[in-house]
Amino acid sequence: ETRERLSVCSKLCYAVGGGPYQITGCALGFFLQIYLLDVAQLDPFYASIILFVGRAWDAVTDPMVGFFISKTSWTRFGRLMPWIIFSTPFAVISYFLIWFVPDISRGQVMWYLVFYCIFQTLVTCFHVPYSALTMFISREQSERDSATAYRMTVEVLGTVLGTAIQGQIVGKVITPCIESPFFIGKSNSSVAMEELNMTHDTGSLTDTRNAYMIAAGVIGGLYILCTVILSVGVRERRESSELQSDKPVSFFQGLKLVMNHGAYIKLIAGFLFTSLAFMLLEGNFALFCTYTLGFRNEFQNILLAIMLSATLTIPLWQWFLTRFGKKTAVYVGISSAIPFLIMVAVLDSNLIVTYIVAVAAGISVAAAFLLPWSMLPDVIDDFKLQHPDSHGHEAIFFSFYVFFTKFTSGVSLGISTLSLDFAGYQTRGCSQPSEVNVTLKMLVSAVPVGLILLGLLLFKLYPIDEEKRRKNKKALQDLR
Repeated sequence: ETRERLSVCSKLCYAVGGGPYQITGCALGFFLQIYLLDVAQLDPFYASIILFVGRAWDAVTDPMVGFFISKTSWTRFGRLMPWIIFSTPFAVISYFLIWFVPDISRGQVMWYLVFYCIFQTLVTCFHVPYSALTMFISREQSERDSATAYRMTVEVLGTVLGTAIQGQIVGKVITPCIESPFFIGKSNSSVAMEELNMTHDTGSLTDTRNAYMIAAGVIGGLYILCTVILSVGVRERRESSELQSDKPVSFFQGLKLVMNHGAYIKLIAGFLFTSLAFMLLEGNFALFCTYTLGFRNEFQNILLAIMLSATLTIPLWQWFLTRFGKKTAVYVGISSAIPFLIMVAVLDSNLIVTYIVAVAAGISVAAAFLLPWSMLPDVIDDFKLQHPDSHGHEAIFFSFYVFFTKFTSGVSLGISTLSLDFAGYQTRGCSQPSEVNVTLKMLVSAVPVGLILLGLLLFKLYPIDEEKRRKNKKALQDLR
């Protein structure tokens, strides 16, 4: 038992590896939609295509990478670590090019689509093996849970960094907006004034584009630093996931076994809807703060309040799940977001109230971050007891969980951007029609609340409670 214990340094180095995925994912999740619409000035229809295809492709790459990892031979660096190391430099380059506005009259849509898909592929080559690494750092369930808590704290801190770096650098530059054409006068003097404003706007827009590229450069540097710390400080242990009776099973046989495992399917079904609720909120929150609430120059600080609150409450939820159980933590933690999501849409625009709601909502975001990754290892242990002759499927469990959440989030973001197009969204508008504001309220309040309630209802079917976890732990020790 002493040999199986992980040092605090090892846990911290492992946790730091979760930073790149969350830092880049948060920056893209919160800012890519508003960047494509108001900075790159793409039509909402084309922006919806980029967001949907990029997320859908991202989802497809997860099981693909999981398949190739299962076929990868062990090296002296491990089976998972080479994927993480070699994908990093190419991922950083493609990430930077997402935030670059090419000086071409045609082909901008293809530019963003191609580099968005390339980046999603490369970051998947980092994140799937990193997620599966949980099962290779220790045999002890308690040590894996502890390392997962460290990881979730750093990942939520990564979302804070992503939000802070992107938001604060971009927020220093005021993105110019254009008044609705209905309010533009028809006299020659008004036309001259409009041309003058457009010239000023073009200069300001260049500053905004430069700010996005600076933020991308800083985030890219952090991506490389986190990879170096992970690769130097963590040792991948082959024996940590193997049982005495292990025999190799093919990928497709393993996939069939995994998809027939009831506890895994029920866990995925529950988190599919709750994760989708928070992703929908994330994708539309910047537009909601900018136009519906009218906090054009404050939205980056509101996002930062949410993420700081989430980071500080991760240890609280770790204590809660060890004290009261993971299923109880799911019901209490995720459902606590519902009253605040309703409140932010129903109450009149008030900056102080918005900050209070943001801090309270961050507490629920922390639970939504921690719990899926804390419960997946329990499902894998349960699977190993039922199939002791099958091994090497950790990447399948993690990659297909991410596949389902990403694919549905891609569909939801594509539909939400199309909904804004149908509602009459005006690119770079200083204000939006009332139909757009109503649509944004639905996308950040009513729809997420419905998805959370549906997800919690499905969690009633999840079979692994605390008593079941204890029995599985004892049985695994005997089997080893």
